[in-house]
Amino acid sequence: MSTVTVQTPKQQFLDAYTQENATTLRVLRAYPSDKTELRPHRMCKTARELAWMFVLEQGMAEKALTTGLDWSKKPSMPPAPATLDQVIDAFDQGQKRLANLVRETPDSRVFETVQFFTAPKTIGDVPIIQFLWMLLSDQIHHRGQFSIYLRMADGKVPSIYGPTADEPWM
Repeated sequence: MSTVTVQTPKQQFLDAYTQENATTLRVLRAYPSDKTELRPHRMCKTARELAWMFVLEQGMAEKALTTGLDWSKKPSMPPAPATLDQVIDAFDQGQKRLANLVRETPDSRVFETVQFFTAPKTIGDVPIIQFLWMLLSDQIHHRGQFSIYLRMADGKVPSIYGPTADEPWM
């Protein structure tokens, strides 16, 4: 008879977070450093600015786990660093810091709430674990966008969830 190990919601998140961050790092590192100012449309961010979104969201997750999010004043978002290498370094350091913070957070704490948008122009209570998953899902969404930038910049798209034209498995 086999034994089934049930992971806590926090551990399930950490496992997915670790895997998805490794994939995001592969995609970021594949981007040509001479094409970071690519802007596919006037309404789009540059590739460097889009990559910076990953770091900004890590900062939001850190605040959710520490001080909470203060919506009494307009959020300030620091601009992206000058180079993609600096963005990648900030992302790598941030994902390690956030993983450690989540690991150190008591399991019961992830069910407490943080103030965030629950509908357009509406702020309400969101369980921290749900907020963390939402940010991870948004990272995956932006990574998909970034992979299109990568293709447009003539970079080689690495495997994300399966083979790509540039990284076939067979």
